[in-house]
This record gives sequence, structure tokens and C-alpha cells, in this order.
Amino acid sequence: MRICIFEDAGVARLQPLTLTRPAFDLRCGALALWERQLRHFGAEEAGALVRPELLDLCRASCPGLYVNDPVWLNGGPVLLVNARWLPPAGGTAIPATPEVGLVGDQVAYAVVSAQEVRDLALPNLGWHLAGWAQALPSRQAGGAMIDYPWDLIEHNGEALEQDYLLWHGREGAIPEGVSVLGPPERAVIDPLARVEPLVLLDTRKGPVLIDRGAVVRAFSRLEGPCYVGAWTQVLAARVSGSSFGPQCRIGGEVESSIVQGHSNKAHDGFLGHSYVGEWVNLGAGTITSDLRSDYAPVSVIVNGQKVDTGKLKVGSFLGDHTKASIGCLFNTGSLIGPFGMLVTAGALLPRVLPAFCSVGQGKVAERTDLGATFATAAAAMARRGQAWTEAQAEFFLGLYERTANERHKLLRDNEQRRVRRVV
Repeated sequence: MRICIFEDAGVARLQPLTLTRPAFDLRCGALALWERQLRHFGAEEAGALVRPELLDLCRASCPGLYVNDPVWLNGGPVLLVNARWLPPAGGTAIPATPEVGLVGDQVAYAVVSAQEVRDLALPNLGWHLAGWAQALPSRQAGGAMIDYPWDLIEHNGEALEQDYLLWHGREGAIPEGVSVLGPPERAVIDPLARVEPLVLLDTRKGPVLIDRGAVVRAFSRLEGPCYVGAWTQVLAARVSGSSFGPQCRIGGEVESSIVQGHSNKAHDGFLGHSYVGEWVNLGAGTITSDLRSDYAPVSVIVNGQKVDTGKLKVGSFLGDHTKASIGCLFNTGSLIGPFGMLVTAGALLPRVLPAFCSVGQGKVAERTDLGATFATAAAAMARRGQAWTEAQAEFFLGLYERTANERHKLLRDNEQRRVRRVV
């Protein structure tokens, strides 16, 4: 049976990360969610239902998926999998008869007949899911639903434990001069990776996985659970409980964080309990606060609503192509939209910044020179051997328009507060 991964209304709660990618492409552990879902069911053929604006980008980034393809979708019975579902440990066979798998009261997956998907499309998906949940046999599917960005951080460690079970046996020998604190078999180094002498791998709390082409420089300390993605460089860093995607540059101190890929945090500073998108650059001395001074649970503003995370440590969630200058200070529980430009002012940055906004000397402004903005993005991508495409330019122009109301509301509110202070 085929698998079709779908996005539901819950992806809005995962902004700013899902403004530029489908929810199933978010990283947790060493893999994206969609890779974990296909692995869980042992599927070889898969499709996806995503927001229309993501269609071209998704087809380019996930070439093996049939994206928004009605002909493929109507080809027979299908297993529909929620893009936000993090499957439990261990694989399982695809159910042979129609049923619904739940996590709490949310649909994790639904096995449905060819007739049921005949008119299925993203606009009517929610209605269909509610009907199937009532009409079909159901059971608890296990795993977890990713409801908010910090849930990815919460489950990263257990995901890496699952990944270790598949990695074990592919490791090369521990290089000479590298120290392992804890069970040595839980330090798995790809034979094509390079770990220099005077590196410490601490496996007492979880596995340390180092992927092909990665480089870990001398004087680095990696504390598991930890994953260093392909061709990523760890530069004399102190890392614990974190995952880095491909082609990152990681320095300073990183704790319980995920970097999607192709991003730089190469210098001293602190990144804690945070999720960083792609093509982000954090200047030297950039620090994220992840703990309130009164030790109260952290709240985060999600889609204009205050959400109590119930957690003591929550850092920042940074959208793609965001740039932070030297010495930037991120407040606890911050959401920064794509193409943010942040310049140090010696004070904490705003906790919420819509896409295509800049902050300098405490003042928020809209970034209107898109030509220069996109040229910078193209230059950053070229440094990693990647090309800025026409499809990306069209997508981000559309994103600029789709996020205009949020930007303008913030600017109006800031101006009204300034006027009140003057009066």
C-alpha cells in the first residue's frame, strides 16, 4: 500500500519553521519527520499533500515524493500519515484494513480505500479526517504529535536513540587521540567522517552519531544524544543533546538545539533549546536566553496568542535566511520569521519578529529591498555549492506578500506605543 503524507491545520502552530517548508521536512534526531514515517512503515512509494505555495519547493527538495498529484493519489487504497507525527520506536506493517491511528484525539494516520480518496484534496481534508475518525475502527498509534516548535527539541533525544539502533554496526574505529567517556560502542563515526585528536565524545547520556564527511575539530566536546550531519564542521565547540543537519558550521556552546541545515553558528556564543532553520548566520557572541530569571515556565506568542509551554527552558526559533550580527541577544521564547536581519543594540531583541523585518538600535523596520535581500541569500547559498533558483525567488516573493499584514500590524502597534510615550 502507498503512503501519502498530509499537512493539516496544525502546521500553523509550527511557524516560523513551516513558513518555508512542509511540516514533514522538519528535523528531529538524524532524520526529517517524513523519513522517519516512511522508515516506520517500511514504505517504498510515497506522496504528499502540501499547501499550494510549497508545491514547487517540495518537489525540488523531496524528489521521491508524488506531491499534490491527484492521479497518483487516486491509484488505489492509501495510508494517509499526518506530517506532524513522530512515530514510536520500532517499525510496523501497514494495516491491511481501514483504520485510524490516534495520538490522543489527533489523527496520526488513516488507512482508507480508493473510493474514500477519490475527491480528496487539502481544502476538504479536515472534514474527511473527522469523518474517518468517527466511522472507522481506531487505536492509539503511539509516538507523539509535534504541536509546537519546542516539541521537536523535547523529542530529539528519543529520536536519536531510535537512530542509533540503525546506525550501530556501520561505525568506523575510534580515531587515535579521540577520547570516549561512556560506552564506546555508542560513539558511531562514519568511515568518511574526520574526528581530530583531543576530541571528547561523551556517550553516558545518549549516543553520539557523526555522519559522512563531517569534521569535528580538536578541543570539541560532544555529549550525547547528539548528531552531526553530513559535511558539517564542529569547530572546538561544546555540544550536548543536539542535532545538526548537513553543511553547518558549529562553534561555541550549543545545548539541546536543532539546526535544520546549511547554517552557521561558527563562533563563541550560546544556542540553547532552540531550532534554527536553513541558511541562518549567527554572528560572533550571539546568545540565546532559554531560562527565565525567576525560573517560571516560559510562554511563547504563537499566531498572536500567548501559549504557556509548561517548560522551564525554551530558547529561540529562527526562520530561514535570518542573519544576526555580532553580540545579538535573543530573548527567551523568541520567534523570528524568515529573512530577519538583526543588528546588536546591547539589549534583548523582540520576542516576535515577522518575516522580512529588520531590527537595528531597537527599531523594527520592514525589509523592502528584496533584490539586495535575495542577492545576499544567493551569495550565502553559493558558499555551500547551492544555487538560488527562480522557483525560490517566486516562492519568497509570494511569502513577502502573504506575511505583509503581520509585518504592518507590528509596525503600527510599535508606532502607536511610541506616540503614547511621547504624549
